[in-house]
Amino acid sequence: MAEVGPAPRELRVGIAQAGRRLDQVLAEALPEFSRSRIQRWIEAGQVQVEGRVRRCRDRVQVGERILCVPTSDPVGDDRAEAIPLTVVFEDSDLLVVDKPADLVVHPAAGNPDGTLLNALLHHCPALRHLPRSGLVHRLDKDTTGLLVVAKTLAAHTALVRQLQERSMHREYRALVNGTMRAGGRIEAPIGRHPVQRKRMAVVSSGRPAVTHYRILERFSAQTLIGVRLETGRTHQIRVHLAHVRHPLVGDPVYGGRPRRPKGASSTLIAALQGFPRQALHAVALGLTHPRDRTSLHFEVPLAADLAALIDTLRKEQNLDVDRTGLAGAG
Repeated sequence: MAEVGPAPRELRVGIAQAGRRLDQVLAEALPEFSRSRIQRWIEAGQVQVEGRVRRCRDRVQVGERILCVPTSDPVGDDRAEAIPLTVVFEDSDLLVVDKPADLVVHPAAGNPDGTLLNALLHHCPALRHLPRSGLVHRLDKDTTGLLVVAKTLAAHTALVRQLQERSMHREYRALVNGTMRAGGRIEAPIGRHPVQRKRMAVVSSGRPAVTHYRILERFSAQTLIGVRLETGRTHQIRVHLAHVRHPLVGDPVYGGRPRRPKGASSTLIAALQGFPRQALHAVALGLTHPRDRTSLHFEVPLAADLAALIDTLRKEQNLDVDRTGLAGAG
């Protein structure tokens, strides 16, 4: 059952709002709430115009009295758990964390606890009263790096809008199989795989998805790239890179079995074959602070396991140069 929400809000329709949709007028008057939430209140009869329940699309007139009786989202029953968090930034509105590998973000079937959400509830119990406990985006279980959490309803609404407007900057480091020749842009719709329902795929009926990438470093059979998301579909980077035949190293779902460089040492072969997850790290995050509108930018180092794998590739590359007899040539 929903908890009692914020205090009722009352407003009068002015000249500028006359003739506009009820949900539009309320969304502008109550910016701390998302439009979808306001629409749910209207549909549930929690909004009245001159004492009458109206529809979202109904037009309002000058001088009409609108009464909105908000309610909170249902409070979840997820447990708070003392799971360590690496906090990169925190104030009264935001929390930015560096997520490790092997940590699910949301509880779900098969992972009812031991998640990032459970850790967040222990760190900040008030998050329980926010949608998704303040989480506005997610990372896959074995993707590491930066993730932002809202600590207030107003911050949650503002951050969701930034994601929808594509103004939140998210950059990743990815180690892919194969030698990529140049950076580029992948634009291909993503939806549920037609046969393997636990996978996503590029399908004509999918939602629009755009991924930008640039070359950072080439190795004999792998490439380190920087990836920037324009949209945020489930498994987007993993699906898009597999679609262009450069799947992430270590990706067990989308064909990331490592390619063995010609003449590779046993050390490199072991490092590639033993890498336990998709080689993907959310390295940078940029956003506008929801309260004071300042620009915030965060960066974190690569996760230790991915950094070690790249270091092994670099050392192998230097050995290959030495074998050619060209090392130190000028």
